[in-house]
Amino acid sequence: MEEGSLIITCRFDRATIQELCTKLEPDLMSAIRHPTGIPPQVQVLSVLHFLASGSFQTTVAMASGMSQSMFSNVLSRVLSALLKHMQSYIVFPQVEDLPTVKGDFYALGHTPYIIGAIDGTHVALVPLHRSEQVYRNQKSYHSMNVQMVCLADQYISQVNAMFPGSVHDAYILWNSSIPYVMGQLQRHWVWLLGDSGDPNLSWLLTPMRNPRTRAEERYNEAHGRTRRVIERTFSLLKARFRCLHMTGGSLFYSPKKVCQIIVACSMRHNLALRRQVPFLQEDGPDGGVVAAVEPVDSDEEEADEEDIDNRDSVIQQYFQ
Repeated sequence: MEEGSLIITCRFDRATIQELCTKLEPDLMSAIRHPTGIPPQVQVLSVLHFLASGSFQTTVAMASGMSQSMFSNVLSRVLSALLKHMQSYIVFPQVEDLPTVKGDFYALGHTPYIIGAIDGTHVALVPLHRSEQVYRNQKSYHSMNVQMVCLADQYISQVNAMFPGSVHDAYILWNSSIPYVMGQLQRHWVWLLGDSGDPNLSWLLTPMRNPRTRAEERYNEAHGRTRRVIERTFSLLKARFRCLHMTGGSLFYSPKKVCQIIVACSMRHNLALRRQVPFLQEDGPDGGVVAAVEPVDSDEEEADEEDIDNRDSVIQQYFQ
């Protein structure tokens, strides 16, 4: 298969796929001891194709020369092998990284001391009947509500995919590792950027709802320019891995496996960025290869009473 076709089908070039196969081979070798076993390379390629295309298991299985039940086992095995390496692919900025990370964010919109943009996005799934209401989100479809933090280059530095669609973003935030991590970094004078539905915290800056001064307007403009990177990250992630996008259909898996798929796609997204693999797909109107930008779902809500002292201090110091 040509390099361009390989990137379209699996979202990675040949060298990156070989790197993945080498890393996962120890965990996948047991599968080939059975008389009908499948080589690790075929397992990895079939799962990458499934994540990229959003096709049904049966379609991917047929293309890979295996039965649907066999592919189901392969998917579970490859996901488990991938997730063992999660901490190598999804890494929150460390103290030594902060100057570079802050500089990259400042270049986006002239907002100082930012080390991440945070937001939630929904990934559709088909829930068990007994838990149907728990997974129904505000847009009346069933989903997992996924919290992510990204860097200025769209690298995903944190992902929490454990909560059903009905759960509010603020609840997910307080039940994630983010409050603890940001608390540890506070002495370095850093913030995350949130949306108007988030609480305004000592380490989380939200936009002004009703700006009254030119300084507040400048702050909102800079905040918006900088924070748009998380929207672009969601767009690229879901375009690169169509299984996460509603146009690929809802995921017919247990919530636990959907969570694994989301995290695995986030890891692969970061790998593609770090290896500078271009995003290509054959969806252009003329049948050519194009890059896609997908619309982003948003479910902002009214925030609770704000602790405005921190934000006002930022506005007075940097936007007067």
